Amino acid sequence: MKLVHISDIHLTIPGERMGGLDPHRRFAQALDELRVKHADAHRIIITGDLTHWGEPQAYVALKDALVDLPCPVRLLMGNHDDRTNFLRVFPDQPRDSNGYVNYAEDLEGTRLIFLDTTAPRTHAGHFGADRIEWLKAQLQECSRARLFMHHNVMTLGQPAEDKIALVDADRLGFADLLRKHTDKIDYLHFGHIHAICTGTYCGIPFASVRSTGNQSLPDFTETELLHGAPMAPSFAVIEVHEDTTVIHDIPFTWDGPVFSSGTGWDDWAKPVAAE
Repeated sequence: MKLVHISDIHLTIPGERMGGLDPHRRFAQALDELRVKHADAHRIIITGDLTHWGEPQAYVALKDALVDLPCPVRLLMGNHDDRTNFLRVFPDQPRDSNGYVNYAEDLEGTRLIFLDTTAPRTHAGHFGADRIEWLKAQLQECSRARLFMHHNVMTLGQPAEDKIALVDADRLGFADLLRKHTDKIDYLHFGHIHAICTGTYCGIPFASVRSTGNQSLPDFTETELLHGAPMAPSFAVIEVHEDTTVIHDIPFTWDGPVFSSGTGWDDWAKPVAAE
């Protein structure tokens, strides 16, 4: 199973920039790279922020961009998104009985579970009792699962960043549910932090992915401000084979020289100076 994980595309009304960049151009570059080099993907998963200001025109632009792709796309809510505006543009989007954009599908023996961790007018993550009950049912009904969400459900040791992780009140219930199903959850995948971060949480591996726009600069002492810069973007390709997960970081904007070499010992020998 091959999954493409894209996150934090932050689309605006076309023509408006975000953080000094054209987010539509960056997203188009990512999709072009995907079409050319990853046409064998089974799913494309975009874990929010789909837009930067949640405007209807930005969601229309997203819908218009998602054409001629090699496989189905799965969309998730981020803290910059507006669920109501999103659903007006994507009325067929699956959601749970409470209206959250929580949904799931089974693919090659694994349940892919897509979580809505957002709440209005806050950048922190939320996943209260009603959402936990939905996730509990999904996990009880499958033998193997992989979770995708926008927010990091664990703190990362970055004081400012951790203020907009999943809120403390919801983290305990989420962690408790994870521990009860550690044996069947293969991985936690998220965006939000605009950086690559890997580790384990409740005994489960996790991995984040860079934004297609600006990237964050981790700071382990700053308590209030989030730091970022227009550094090179990327997306992730997740290769799943039986009990193995391999995640590749895919840069897609480089337009400079590319150097090639063989893999034999002599291919890396020091050149002999001409006499």
